[in-house]
Amino acid sequence: MKARRAALSAAQRVRCAQAVARHLFDGQALGTASRIAGYWAIAGELPLNAVAARISAPASYLLPRLAPEGQLRFAPWAPTVELLPNRYGIPEPDIALADCLGPDQLDVVLVPLLAFDLQGNRLGMGGGWYDRSFAFRLHGQPMPLLIGIGYAFQQVDALAAQTWDVPLDAVVTERGYLRLR
Repeated sequence: MKARRAALSAAQRVRCAQAVARHLFDGQALGTASRIAGYWAIAGELPLNAVAARISAPASYLLPRLAPEGQLRFAPWAPTVELLPNRYGIPEPDIALADCLGPDQLDVVLVPLLAFDLQGNRLGMGGGWYDRSFAFRLHGQPMPLLIGIGYAFQQVDALAAQTWDVPLDAVVTERGYLRLR
């Protein structure tokens, strides 16, 4: 999947990103969400520039920051906010962790993925950051809504789920919005 994703041209990525933004906004997937977290695309991940550009006040767009306890915190982001590379080289907002939101303070999280199945299972990059951060969802808390973002070719028949894997509620690809649970 990594190689297939990396082989996409910039034009293909942009077309898919624009389609994903249309599906998220035209289909009301984001509804009345006011705190929407995304990610900074790396290694061929589907970029969210078209999504971030359509979010306006009073809603806010947030990007993840790595916290020392092995979880993610979420910093408000706008084009005027400086980005600095984290220890993996992924850009994150130059905002103090104390000024960031916790995972349980979000309405919607747009989650990157390497592969997904229709049971809501997601294969990420292997660090476990999203599963650790949203583990509270395994105990019945319905929010935030977790929406996987990827390319249609990343759908597989089945992924083996572990007890710590936090399932997705939906996935959006260039082909549309898939409600999973």
